Amino acid sequence: MACAVSLVSCATEPAAEPDSEADEQILQIRPLPAAQRSSALPDNESRLIADLLFAGLQALDADRLLTPVDDNAHGRFQRVLAYDPVNQIALKGLQDIVLRYVELAEDASRQGQFEEAVGFLDRARFVDQTHPAIAAAAAVLENERASGDLFFVLDGNALRKQTAEIQQEIAMIARQAREHEAFFLITAPSDDLARWIFGVMRAAVPGYRLRGNIELAGRSGVRLRLPRTEE
Repeated sequence: MACAVSLVSCATEPAAEPDSEADEQILQIRPLPAAQRSSALPDNESRLIADLLFAGLQALDADRLLTPVDDNAHGRFQRVLAYDPVNQIALKGLQDIVLRYVELAEDASRQGQFEEAVGFLDRARFVDQTHPAIAAAAAVLENERASGDLFFVLDGNALRKQTAEIQQEIAMIARQAREHEAFFLITAPSDDLARWIFGVMRAAVPGYRLRGNIELAGRSGVRLRLPRTEE
């Protein structure tokens, strides 16, 4: 008959004693159940990592990539990696910072902002100097420098006020486009502003058909793509 479960044990054979010192140690060393282990520190770290990732992604979206010093995406992702060196979101975040600087460098190169493009590439290298996109963007920069095209940076404040001085400058650009038979590329923060620039250019060269394109960008300017001559 099976014995009933109670505080009084049934009569059974005595438990075997450990036959060696090593066996005794094995019996005595037991890991605590998971519920008894302290989980406060890992939980705190998990919450901190989640907060850092959220703040880092917000900074990335706002182009706070390396600056300001106390509120940038790079710093937040690096702090995450100090806790979790293989965190995939943080690692991808660093790569996204590099790609954003590459994008800014290529935009600046196309607009003739060559020194600014160099600065963006330097920042990309600071984050990850081995990233292959950096070398490709550096090649774009050198090609644009060697293009021989004419680049004109337009003052944003003067454009918003549509001053007589900025209209004269735009008219001069249009006349150079006619002289060189160049294609234009207008860049501006809004479509309305870009079309206003084009309207001023067209009015400055009546009877001449300007050819070109409009591209939205953070800064305003005009690039005249000169005809390529075969060597």
